[in-house]
Amino acid sequence: MTLLTKHQGALLILMFNLLLVFSGIGLVIPIMPKFMESLGITGGTIGLLVAAFSLTQLLCSPLAGRLADSFGRKRMIVIGMIVFAVSEGMFGLASSPGLLFTSRMMGGISAAMIMPAVMAYAADITTPEERAVGMGYITAAITTGFIIGPGIGGYIAEFGIRVPFYFAAAAGVFAACITLFILRESLPSKENSADTLPSAVERRGLFSQLRYAYREPYFLSLIIVFVMSFGLANFETIFGLFVDRKFGFQPKDIAFIITFGSIAGAVVQVTAFSWILKRFGEQRVISLCLFFAGLFILLTLFVHQFWMIFAVTFIVFLAIDILRPAISTQMSMVAKDQQGYVAGLNSAFTSLGNIAGPIAAGFLFDMDVNFPYTLACLVLFICFIISLKGRKRSLPDSHTSS
Repeated sequence: MTLLTKHQGALLILMFNLLLVFSGIGLVIPIMPKFMESLGITGGTIGLLVAAFSLTQLLCSPLAGRLADSFGRKRMIVIGMIVFAVSEGMFGLASSPGLLFTSRMMGGISAAMIMPAVMAYAADITTPEERAVGMGYITAAITTGFIIGPGIGGYIAEFGIRVPFYFAAAAGVFAACITLFILRESLPSKENSADTLPSAVERRGLFSQLRYAYREPYFLSLIIVFVMSFGLANFETIFGLFVDRKFGFQPKDIAFIITFGSIAGAVVQVTAFSWILKRFGEQRVISLCLFFAGLFILLTLFVHQFWMIFAVTFIVFLAIDILRPAISTQMSMVAKDQQGYVAGLNSAFTSLGNIAGPIAAGFLFDMDVNFPYTLACLVLFICFIISLKGRKRSLPDSHTSS
């Protein structure tokens, strides 16, 4: 019995929730240039908005990871989806920077609640041999959200620049209801108690967790998560602004590039990701993806024709879409009975990168349109070098240790 057949219902619901969350995040990309114009905000403000989302996610992720281990995966997902719906509706109604920041911070809370719980749920219902397949499906939902989000944003924005956010809010409520009434809790009832948490490390606060993360066997993976997130957030935050300022692209043009450029990533995650990890191993896959992501972000600075921009963006998204589940799989294999805790740390280090990257990108964009991508490729190449050194460490590829 295959993984998808055995846990089809649960996986589909998990994927649906992540699809909605990341659709809501992605739909803003093609309309952000017009949104900036209507509210009179700068690239620096856009960077701060994205960072506000990530900062809140950072502060809440470790606690959310612990709660996913004690309070239950399902409850965290349902509450997170409700908070997501409220945040999207508020963003659509916002007419001042203050409300925009409040909305993005609520969105960060929802992401912090949903991501660790979903990752832990996927780990609960998969064996070590199935883990890569399960993570591939989960990450494919994230990728598909990014695919659908910009497309929805670019199309529905024709009916009003705020309409996509109202649509996302309604979808969030629907997903919360589906999860509440259909999804079954994956955490055994005997573990639903703070007294049975796996170790004292689970009880540490956010800053203590970050401070002592260097002692963990997956610390190098966390560093790669941070640097990767910095470069990727740098790239994604100002992509719409970049092509709008440099080439005069409209929301539909931006939506088309992002949508089509991301499709291959979702297909690879569902069909070939498990084979890729078994054939090459997590460390080698991670290193190659970091190298190609950095290289093609650099090439973005030198292309001018529409089809060339499409081609380099296609490779960037493909590399990142393979990289994300590879890192998640690597850490989940060493997490053992601390799946929620490790998923929370993963989310926290992702948030650190998502805080620094957009702030740097936004203010560098106001200085020069090419500066953000110059920085993004540099940090990804640095991360590539770090990953090469990591091969010499004692942490083995999960496919060789399972």
